[in-house]
Amino acid sequence: MFQDILLAVDGSDHSVKAAEKAVELTGGNGLIEVVFVVDGSAPVDDDVNELKAGERKKIQRVEDVISQTALSYELVLLQGDPGPTLVDYANRRPYDCVVLGSRGLNTLKSMVLGSVSHKVASRVKWPVLIVK
Repeated sequence: MFQDILLAVDGSDHSVKAAEKAVELTGGNGLIEVVFVVDGSAPVDDDVNELKAGERKKIQRVEDVISQTALSYELVLLQGDPGPTLVDYANRRPYDCVVLGSRGLNTLKSMVLGSVSHKVASRVKWPVLIVK
């Protein structure tokens, strides 16, 4: 079982499935670091409680999955291009596993520029699990 998991989320149904898998991988004991990247250049408040209602709603479904367990979790808000931002963040410290959904909310963009999950899987130093 994994004790220290980075869970990258974007609010999609695949993110919720990834959260369910991350919970399963811990075996009920460990820490899940939930990372949400706000795409764009507008200033973002680091306080997750100050997120816009729409962004908060995206994360809430994932939090609901984890909070139904006894697991500890931390919510981290980042800003930037999701792929490179997640890779940079994930490579800063060791994780037992990085978990993310296979498809996000913007499939057209990912078909043209490459998917976030592909970028993370090919550039992160740790094991990566992509959930469908």
